[in-house]
Amino acid sequence: MSRTSLRRWIWIHTWSSLVCTVFLLMLCLTGLPLIFHDEIDTLLNKDQWQAANPNGPRLGLDEILDIARQNRPDDVPIYMSFDIDRPVVNVTTGVTPDVPATGMHFASFDATSGDLVPPADVGASVMEFLLQLHTDMFLGLPGMLFLGLMGFLFLAATVSGIVIYVPFMQKLAFGTVRRERSKKLKWLDYHNLIGAVTLAWVLVVGFTGVVNTLEVPIIDNWRDREILNLIAENRDARLGPERASLGEAVEAAVTLAPDMQLQFVAFPGSPYSTQAHYSVFLHGNTPLTEHLMTPVLIRADTGEIDGKREMPIIAKALSLSRPLHFGDYGGLSLKILWAVLDVLTIIVLVSGLYLWWAKRYGSSKRNVSPAKPPGLAA
Repeated sequence: MSRTSLRRWIWIHTWSSLVCTVFLLMLCLTGLPLIFHDEIDTLLNKDQWQAANPNGPRLGLDEILDIARQNRPDDVPIYMSFDIDRPVVNVTTGVTPDVPATGMHFASFDATSGDLVPPADVGASVMEFLLQLHTDMFLGLPGMLFLGLMGFLFLAATVSGIVIYVPFMQKLAFGTVRRERSKKLKWLDYHNLIGAVTLAWVLVVGFTGVVNTLEVPIIDNWRDREILNLIAENRDARLGPERASLGEAVEAAVTLAPDMQLQFVAFPGSPYSTQAHYSVFLHGNTPLTEHLMTPVLIRADTGEIDGKREMPIIAKALSLSRPLHFGDYGGLSLKILWAVLDVLTIIVLVSGLYLWWAKRYGSSKRNVSPAKPPGLAA
């Protein structure tokens, strides 16, 4: 590689790293507890709610719906959703099916008894705060897209670091740390070594993080084009005098997609359904595929299936990137591995800042020679 080309790569590496490092540090620091969100929720909520009959049979969906109607007799049901890790059914109601979100009422019911479940306490709030900060910095879509740009610069810094590290490795054996030399040179070697060790993980988590920032426009596009098209095809349907069993309608949808399980139901008249249908949304039944979604449209009067939509490829890629990004689909061992790699990445980021500061403001006699590549930085 020519000296001019190398200097260009060094410039790309230096400035892409400097621009994104502060935000990447925030993402790494907030991402670390989010890896263990289930364990932290359990720790912070020591007096967690327990089902009335943990090992007993569960009430049917029609029974839960009747209880929810008795709880809010002046409301109509809008959505019914289901917790993944506990026997809880959530019912959203309102005075009309198309009431704005501010006018909706959310209640949770014990699926083994029908009793009301108290709302989550401070533990869940802490994790929700960290997730929101990690996702969009409380700025909504602009914040999400901004973090996506920072993730892209992070990938650019990583790739440029690989390019300038290759000629550097030709002079020293991989893993060499020159502890007897200056402090800055020693940290340069640590920076390069840790960066090389975490390279594959950084690329995977960085790429999936960028993909995740596109969640809102991708899911909105899928909703507007696929789901609303399905609804539009059946918008002229009118309810008959009878009402089909909600439980039987859900069973029909699950039979249609046997590798999936129930996620939520949108009732007739709600934004995700028609005036005459239950929209039954199913999701994958494994930790890796649980974000894959398939809606099934079922007539609320006869129980007949009127349509089904698969998620498009790009939306599936987004959904699969979520668990891969947080490493929460392979049990505790994978979470620990993700946490270790996260901490190592923080070390790379901090050491990169230190090397830049030392080179720019340190003593000229102790600075790393400008001819030496600054190494592999995140």
